[in-house]
Amino acid sequence: MAKNLEISYLLDFYGEVLTEKQRDVMEQYYNDDLSLAEIADNFGITRQGVRDSIKRGEGILLELEEKVGFARRYRAVQEGVARLEKLTRDIRFYNSTSYAMSEEIDKATSEMLELIEHISE
Repeated sequence: MAKNLEISYLLDFYGEVLTEKQRDVMEQYYNDDLSLAEIADNFGITRQGVRDSIKRGEGILLELEEKVGFARRYRAVQEGVARLEKLTRDIRFYNSTSYAMSEEIDKATSEMLELIEHISE
């Protein structure tokens, strides 16, 4: 059974909608990297039972992400903020190496970086 690492990411967003046992099984499989046999021993069930639980959980998480899209939106915001930070640092660098450095640009880039840091917290 090949691991889809996207499921681990979705588990962080939507894990609470799973049953406690289902969430625990999936966390042991995806986050703790335990084998099906190890998880089966931990829960006193068969490897097939573990596999079935994981497959059901994956289906729930994928369906929820398809309908709601929180993880996709969060990732897009994080990528956008990272891009804004890079552009701001580039502007600051170009301004500081310019023949006639603008204090207004320097002040604006400082404020932008503070806002980006606040958003990223």
